[in-house]
Amino acid sequence: MKFLDQAKVYIRSGDGGNGGLSFRREKFIEFGGPDGGNGGRGGDVWAECVDGLNTLIDYRYQQHYTAANGQAGMGRERTGAGGKDVVLKVPVGTQIYEDDNETLIADLDTLGERVMLARGGNGGFGNAHFKSSTNRAPRRTNPGLPGEEKTIWLRLKLIADAGLVGLPNAGKSTFLAAVSAARPKIADYPFTTLHPGLGVARADGREFVIADIPGLIEGAHEGAGLGDRFLGHVERCRVLLHLVDGSQDDVAEAYRIVREELAAYGHGLEDKPEVLALSKADALSPDVREMQATALAAAAGRKPLILSAISGEGVEQALRMLAREIAAAATPDPNEVPAEAEEEWRP
Repeated sequence: MKFLDQAKVYIRSGDGGNGGLSFRREKFIEFGGPDGGNGGRGGDVWAECVDGLNTLIDYRYQQHYTAANGQAGMGRERTGAGGKDVVLKVPVGTQIYEDDNETLIADLDTLGERVMLARGGNGGFGNAHFKSSTNRAPRRTNPGLPGEEKTIWLRLKLIADAGLVGLPNAGKSTFLAAVSAARPKIADYPFTTLHPGLGVARADGREFVIADIPGLIEGAHEGAGLGDRFLGHVERCRVLLHLVDGSQDDVAEAYRIVREELAAYGHGLEDKPEVLALSKADALSPDVREMQATALAAAAGRKPLILSAISGEGVEQALRMLAREIAAAATPDPNEVPAEAEEEWRP
């Protein structure tokens, strides 16, 4: 299945049914009176988080969704049938924006969560509704109200506990394949990863989800390379694993580029907990390994983890460090006072 994380969709709710114009005419009933029923309500358009989806590819092939109209009212004071709703099924982590692609309508991050995107029009009143003591035979009815229509953007941000960041060919996909059952494409050229991928890893009896995104290059926030649009998939992560290729000439510059791109993207990515690792250690001699680790530590201000997804060196330690950061982020701060407990209620 091809990965698609953004789609533009046109939606329209149903129109309400018109009110009915009818009079009761039966044998031996002299004054039947008006009996036109109300129109039915138009169908709504909903979005719902469902299980089993991890892409918006369905909206590549269908971009128009229209709910059914309500039926008109009928004689004998029969109300028209309501229109059938339309439900847009989306994966967990989908954000819904207005046509400007900036105004957020809803952020669906919980399985089973639903939100109404367009409300159906109300049905019109039939002539029986307008009957009064002074108007015994009204011929007035109301038309049904029109439904709402709009164009929306669906934007998927994967739900993951840890995210992999780094330059192209830093070993992110190799690491993901080594610690999970995911099988991303791996090759010896840059930008092998064109779409984000997910894998489930285990450490200390705890399972967590790791997201792998395409590599960043300098100027990604300005559109260079694949740009930074895939960074949205690590916005929800609790910790980042920053891999720096130890086989390149300037590891300090590689670290700086990625950190500057995270800061330029914003949304709090530069403030997330980060585990720093010098990758591809199996390809380095002991002297080169020590030199590269020292240079990276000087640039980052902390000692990096030595990692090799091929030989397995440092992999288990990296997973444990990620698991600890995830657990720490999930544990509430005991010094933080809940908002509702800040001021005790007094009668």
